[in-house]
Amino acid sequence: MEKVYTKNAPEAIGPYSQAIVAGGLVFTSGQIAIDPADGQVHATTIEAQTEQVCRNLCEVLKAAGTSIEKVVKTTCFLADMGDFAAFNGVYGKYFSEKPARSCVAAKALPKNVLVEIEAVAEL
Repeated sequence: MEKVYTKNAPEAIGPYSQAIVAGGLVFTSGQIAIDPADGQVHATTIEAQTEQVCRNLCEVLKAAGTSIEKVVKTTCFLADMGDFAAFNGVYGKYFSEKPARSCVAAKALPKNVLVEIEAVAEL
């Protein structure tokens, strides 16, 4: 088992790693719309937050030696399912390979963000 770290994605805000490599797969921790440059959430819309989340995921996957094109499964958390269509519009630009996905509503997310995504990818 190998821990993944990159300064190009947000630091973990708890006792966990950005990702773990095990058994030929990369398991990312959930990414939220934190700007890695200053550790703050600047985006206020679901579209802008989803863009930041996907950029963060791309950086973590790159640090692990893979890419978003090799993602096989995502789990997505939305603070408001009313944002589902707008979220999908941005998500679809990044996940063009259409991995398996679960998308659920969450009562609250860290730092009161609107979206969180975790992913599993092949190396």
